[in-house]
Amino acid sequence: MPESRMQDRRDMHPAPLRHLHFELSEGDDGVATLDAMASTRDAAQLAAIRAEAQRVQDWARRQFPQGQGPVEEGGLWDEELLEQAEAGGWTTLALTLSAAPLFVEAFLAAFGSGDEDSA
Repeated sequence: MPESRMQDRRDMHPAPLRHLHFELSEGDDGVATLDAMASTRDAAQLAAIRAEAQRVQDWARRQFPQGQGPVEEGGLWDEELLEQAEAGGWTTLALTLSAAPLFVEAFLAAFGSGDEDSA
């Protein structure tokens, strides 16, 4: 199978998220927000969290390559990734996606609602 078709299949059904659990909130202005946060003291787990955030960002860029920008100004999605060292050796990573309904629909189809219980 050609690489582009394999990538298309991975984009439609990416591996489940293990570390980031997104919460969806919708504003009165039609802009939705998908927020996820994870904290750890373990370096290997932090690397996995960073990789998962990057995977979500890469998916968004592939699915909506012309749509990144402030949603209030006509973009389909935008992002903010923050990483902060906390007391006690903890590191917190937060990924926020602001999104138009079309993006939210595709995101939920690809990654699920995040409401599922993880085992």
